[in-house]
Parts: sequence; C-alpha cells; structure tokens
Amino acid sequence: MVVHSFFLGCLAHASYLIVDERSKTAAVIDPQRDVDIYFDKAKELGVEIKHVFLTHFHADFVSGHLEVRERSGATIYLGTGAGAAEYEHTGVAEGDAIEFGDTRIVAMETPGHTPESICYVLHEATSAGKSSAGKSSGGSAPHAVFTGDTLFVGDVGRPDLMASVGVTADELATMLYHSLHDKLLKLPDDTIVYPAHGAGSLCGKSLGTERSTTIGKQKASNASVAPMPLVDFIARVTADQPQTPKYFGYDAVLNRKERGILDVAVYNGTRPLTADQFLQRRKDGAQVIDTRESDDFAHGSVRDAIHVPLSGSFATWSGAMLDLGKPILVIADAGKQAEAAVRLGRIGLDAVVGYLEGGMAALQGAPDDLQSSGTINVDELQVMLDAGEPVCVLDVRSPTEFGDGHIEGAQHVSLMQLVERVAEVPKDRKVCVICRTGARSSTAISMLMRAGWRDLANVRGGMSGWTEHTSPQNS
Repeated sequence: MVVHSFFLGCLAHASYLIVDERSKTAAVIDPQRDVDIYFDKAKELGVEIKHVFLTHFHADFVSGHLEVRERSGATIYLGTGAGAAEYEHTGVAEGDAIEFGDTRIVAMETPGHTPESICYVLHEATSAGKSSAGKSSGGSAPHAVFTGDTLFVGDVGRPDLMASVGVTADELATMLYHSLHDKLLKLPDDTIVYPAHGAGSLCGKSLGTERSTTIGKQKASNASVAPMPLVDFIARVTADQPQTPKYFGYDAVLNRKERGILDVAVYNGTRPLTADQFLQRRKDGAQVIDTRESDDFAHGSVRDAIHVPLSGSFATWSGAMLDLGKPILVIADAGKQAEAAVRLGRIGLDAVVGYLEGGMAALQGAPDDLQSSGTINVDELQVMLDAGEPVCVLDVRSPTEFGDGHIEGAQHVSLMQLVERVAEVPKDRKVCVICRTGARSSTAISMLMRAGWRDLANVRGGMSGWTEHTSPQNS
C-alpha cells in the first residue's frame, strides 16, 4: 500500500489517496471538491477508487465525497456519530475495519473538534480478500493515522465551531482531551500522522508547515498534547482562536446534504454575459465579485462590487464577504473565469450565474455603474503623517499581526469584523487602509465603498512595504 498526499494551498487543506497495489483499489481521505487530481493519479497508477472516507463534516470547505461517488460509485464512510446525512453512506464505529487487498483501515472515534470526528488508522492487512467491513481483529502495527482536524502538526483542532448547534467549546474540549490522551497518543511513536490541514488553516492556532509527522514527534514537540490537567487543556484550546468566516457554518451543514456536484456549478458560473445582461442581473439583485488585482480594482470596477483578488486567499475571504444567499456575478481577467468558479465552488458558493464578457472594457459606456478608489505608496503616506495631515490609517490585519507591530496611531479593525464595526471608521477625513501586502486592504475598501465611504486609499505594499521603507538602513 502507498499513500499519496495532496495539498490545496489556498485552503491549507490536505487530502490523501491510499493505493493498494495488489487489489488495484484506492481510497480517498477527505477529498477536495474538484476531484480530478485523484482520478488522474488513479489512472496513472492503474487503480480504481472504490472508497471515500470523511473524518468529519468539514466547515472550511465542501468535501468532494459526492463528486467521487458520482465519478466512480465509491462507497462513502462516516463515523456513526455523524447521525443523519442525506446521502447513502456506511457508518463506522470504534474498531470497525475496511479491508481491501493488503490494506486495512480501522476506525478510531475521536470526538472533540466536532462530535462526529473520527480518525482512520492504516494497517497492512493480515489476510487477503475482497473489501469488507467488520470489527478489527488485530493485524500489523499501525503504519499511519489520518487525523482529520483532531491532531495537527504542532497543534490540535479547535473545539469552538459547534456553538450554533448547542455543543459548547468546553464540552468538545473535554472530548478532545480524552480522544488525544486515551486513544491517539497511545499509538506507537513511529505511526505517521497525516492531518487534514496545515499552516494557514483557521481550524487551529499554531499549525506547522510540515505536511506529515509522527505520534512520537508530536508528543515531544506539540505543546497542546503535553501532559496537563484537563482544566489547563480546556483553557489552552479555547483561548485566542482566530475569528472564522460566516461560511463555516454553511459548509458544515452542506457537507451533510445531498447537493449538486461541482461540474454543474462551474458550468453555470462560466456563462459569458454581455454588458447589458450583466448589469440587468446586477439590477435584479445579484452581487458582483471582482477577482482582479488590487490596482486594477482601484482604477475602476462596478459600483458596489466586492473585491477579493484571485491571487490570494480567495475562497476564505469570498466566503467571509459575500452574501451566501444571493446570486454571484464575476469580473475576472481573461481566462480566469473558470478558476474563480471552481474556487468559489470549493466552499459551496455555487450560485455564480456568469461572468462579464470582455471584462471592464465592456462597461465603458455605462459610467453611472462604475466606481474607483485611490492608492497611496508608503513613502507618500509617511509624508502625510509627518506633516500632520488629517488622515486615518485603518489597519485591517488580524489582532495578532497588529500586536506584532503597527503604524503609530493606526486604528485597528480586522477585515473579518469590518462589516459589523464599520461605523467606527471615520468619514470626516481620508482613510488609508493597510494590511500586510495590499490585498485584504483592497477588500476592505470595497466593503467601505458599499457602506458609503468615498475618500479612501489602499496603501500599496502594505505593512511589509512600510517596514522596509522605515527600516534604519533606508532612513
């Protein structure tokens, strides 16, 4: 058996293809929604995907289990703690084993990140035979464990995402503590750990950059799994978690549903619309997302468009800023429309109804439907501040980033909180918006313009540029 890893950087999401070479059978763990990568690898290796395993109902992306099933007829496996899901699946409980060829996958119930969280322990099977499910009867020592969002490299899963359905963070943290110390950490030290996320994910606080680890390495280096009283563990894993985008709850529910597949959403989202069709859809209530770079947005876009550059953490910020219940119109650079539709579809935003054919050039005859904003370089901002000009520097980075260093006198409102705190931003002076590089600040400007702000400028280069400009060697 061989494990092939896949990592989707924009969502910091890891998924896996387990290949059994003797039976020519493969299984996918926690697939992303655009599943071509797994089938391309399976075709290359001459194997057939027959199984797809979910470690839990993910909140930060829509899993591709239905797409895999549609393509190959694969059986879907969920922990029995998942309760009702609308699609046909096989429930697995503690000790249940799925065996194919020389591969045995054994379920380990590990509630904590969510109530239904389950890990899958990979063994070399001790007996041959076609795929079957039953209680594990032993076999070889564990080779690896797929931990989902229970155990990461350098951290553990956050337990605070289920408050909306009546399960408290303290209750889940207690479950997580026992799942780790009574089960996962008792696996042999050389057991390979394959988590569902890496650095950059909002599903934990301090995830490492390594794609895999071992149980022994985590016991030696992961402060969240060090021996400690339960009360200390609860305090540790419930404190200072990053704010989550509003689409998390939406996706967690969507992953339970029998929904449409991604191919249909992408087909609908890549319809070319003339300028008149585009503007009519907008007039009828569709929202516009401009996916071009920040300078292009500043030079001109559709009035009230939401700007999220495709080159950044596009899915996360789109899911945070867009209205999840409204149709979506896309503005994109030529040839990027399908990428935008796929990346929106990865988080379940399937309501894209088309893109502006010809880009912004197609709207030059409709000046009343256009808007623009300003930009400012870091040296220009410094001149304004040194001269005491009435300007507000609005820093929209995370609280941690702001705490690590900021421009003196800057006002801090993180982008994730901007819509609900927009009234705190002054309107009686120019507002220069800054983030790390200039992408989130441009998104913030689009949200401020929608709320009625006009005298705005994006600080080009962001705090990275500011720090370089004001460093002693440049003084």
